[in-house]
Amino acid sequence: MHTHALRPHGRLLLQTGLSVLAFVAPVSAVLFWLSIPSGNWQPVAIAQVVLLSICALAFLSYTRTIIRVDAEGISERGFMGMVTDFSTDEIGSVVLLDLYQSGALDTHPQLFVTGTDGRLLVRMRGQYYSRGAMDTVIDQLDVPVVRVPEPMTLQDLNRARPELLYWFERRLTGRGA
Repeated sequence: MHTHALRPHGRLLLQTGLSVLAFVAPVSAVLFWLSIPSGNWQPVAIAQVVLLSICALAFLSYTRTIIRVDAEGISERGFMGMVTDFSTDEIGSVVLLDLYQSGALDTHPQLFVTGTDGRLLVRMRGQYYSRGAMDTVIDQLDVPVVRVPEPMTLQDLNRARPELLYWFERRLTGRGA
């Protein structure tokens, strides 16, 4: 039995880091430029240290995020560090569908591992995980697979299977309906 370790795309970390840097560097430079002559640069330096600490913590959390899957079940260590384990006895099915990005014609695959009671156990978003990683989960877990043939919007998914969405997604799409 071979356990597969699935990690989110590394390019997201690079893109996010570059975006933060593109915003923070000019703002910090201006704040230091304005505060150094008056001698009030210490609060800016403290803010920089706090910001760098938050960025380092986010980097560490992202690199520790992992999904492990084998014939025995699936476990996930999420971004916030919480670890959840589910054996194949607890897994009812896997749902695979393409979800439209909001305001775009592009879709991303979404994989939902649901329990025997229908509740969401693990979710893999195409923004973070490759289709190949999702196929690995399907291949490893010997459970029924529901493949939705047509892409869906978030609102469609909310109407059809709201239990697959996070609470904040249900609430937001519920307002627009």
